[in-house]
Amino acid sequence: MASAFSSSTSAASLRMNPMCLETQFDHLKLQKLFMFSSSQMIVRFPKCNLKLYMVPCNQIYGRSCMRSSAVGSSSEIRGKHDEGRATSSVFGPNNSRSSNNDLEEQLEELFNEVKTMIKLGKDDDAVDLLQANYEAVKEQVDSGAQGVEEAAILDVIALGYMALGDLKTVGFLMDVLNKIVIKLKDEELLLDSILMHMGSVYSKLGKVELSICFYRRSLQIMEKKYGTRSSLLCTPLMGMAKVQGTSRKSAEAIKTYQRVIEILESSRGGETEDMISPLCSLGNLLIKEGRNSDAEYTFNRVLNIYTKSYGEKDGRVGMAMYSLAQVKCAKGQVNEAIDLYKSAIQILKDSKHTELDDGILEKMRIDLAELLHVVGRGEEGRALLEECFLISEKLKGKDNPSSVPHLVNLATSYSRSKNFAEAERLLRISLQIMMKTVPPDDPSITFPMLNLAVTLYNLQRDEEAERLALDALSIREKAFGKESLPVGEALDCLVSIQTRLEKDDTELLELLKRVLKIQEKAFGHDSEEVMETLKKTVHYLDKMGMKNEKYPLQKKLSILRNKHKQMAKY
Repeated sequence: MASAFSSSTSAASLRMNPMCLETQFDHLKLQKLFMFSSSQMIVRFPKCNLKLYMVPCNQIYGRSCMRSSAVGSSSEIRGKHDEGRATSSVFGPNNSRSSNNDLEEQLEELFNEVKTMIKLGKDDDAVDLLQANYEAVKEQVDSGAQGVEEAAILDVIALGYMALGDLKTVGFLMDVLNKIVIKLKDEELLLDSILMHMGSVYSKLGKVELSICFYRRSLQIMEKKYGTRSSLLCTPLMGMAKVQGTSRKSAEAIKTYQRVIEILESSRGGETEDMISPLCSLGNLLIKEGRNSDAEYTFNRVLNIYTKSYGEKDGRVGMAMYSLAQVKCAKGQVNEAIDLYKSAIQILKDSKHTELDDGILEKMRIDLAELLHVVGRGEEGRALLEECFLISEKLKGKDNPSSVPHLVNLATSYSRSKNFAEAERLLRISLQIMMKTVPPDDPSITFPMLNLAVTLYNLQRDEEAERLALDALSIREKAFGKESLPVGEALDCLVSIQTRLEKDDTELLELLKRVLKIQEKAFGHDSEEVMETLKKTVHYLDKMGMKNEKYPLQKKLSILRNKHKQMAKY
């Protein structure tokens, strides 16, 4: 589904997502709480070519270890070189081992030391250790030593700062590293792996083009070494596909994922668990692009692989059913989607894979509740939402902030049933909980606040609704910036309320222009959200007689309407 429990008014579609509150709240409150400790160790710099081993990166990137192979979200795809498996080294199996392995051992020891410090909450020690090693390698670089050894050490240091969440320092180190690797020849040992890491780091830094550039160079080097059908190519391909997909280069990303799948099929067969990660990534992207039939085929393959590997009652089968349910829903096959959701939830509840309050299981309940509301089975859906609330309250206590998203969801459910009085009661409870828990300017407070504004709008209490919407807007502008998507949501809500209050048309038009700019940046110029805001903007331009501004937007609106009609038919 495009969204879960979107609160809306009759005059505007508000992309509210109360289920996201817990995640957004956690993100906003997340802080680094590391402390100082431990002895330091500085890497020495022998003047010889060594095979460097880097410790696994899952502590940094939040996923499976990077190797010279594709990495799955559910399983790890191991690379092959001839008949052998890839080593645990991030630099891969492609470099012959030197008799002098002092540098590789020191680098591994360095990174292990950094990981240990972070795990113990001693980030000051970790920073001092990384800085000491940076000063040592900087001295070598300044003296003219700018080879692959120096690049590898800078790579490790950058990954250490990434683990600490210090993106500013990581960006600086990437600039230094970039100046070195750009001069290195493709034949240099280790370079392909260093370039892969740089592609991943630049992706984290939001530098999409640089990320793709480094992934592509790494891929070209590996193709020369191993051929175009080697499974060792899967890591740069998967990394590049992810960046392409998140940067609206969907067509390129789909082709890249398909290449990974073809490589794995030819080297390991079509039913190996190694296929899961690229299939899931491809399936999710196909749903996003509206290619639901292709997505259904893709997720059916995932379901079949898991069923054959683990049996019908395994939790992983439940997860595959969940993905397939989303596809069925997108295709409009509602009854099949509901059955799959229910089966997935039951399998996960019965399996040992998930706890009662597991976030994924909770999301499944909420998605199913959403679907049941859409098809007119609101009471069934509300029962699931109440179950989520009761589980949260039982495990975390009454008036805990974690119960707020569930109260907001229940309020949304009652609003859909036109029981706005009950919705108001629940939202006021939610707002009171948040006001007791966080400072008055904390952005997490704006989620129940804006939902309450929508409910009061529906109760014809526009003045109070406007005050709440203005408060939410002010808090979000300070927290997220005036051009952020949360601000766009608040503006959209405010426009609807102030329209009925008959506020000045010129001011309303300016607010709509702000919403349009935010939505174009967030969703793309051709998105459905942009189309809906264009309708309102054209209406006001027409009302105010601003024909010169109206006609180009009206033409764009007509094109978008035709495009979305064609997508609906497809």
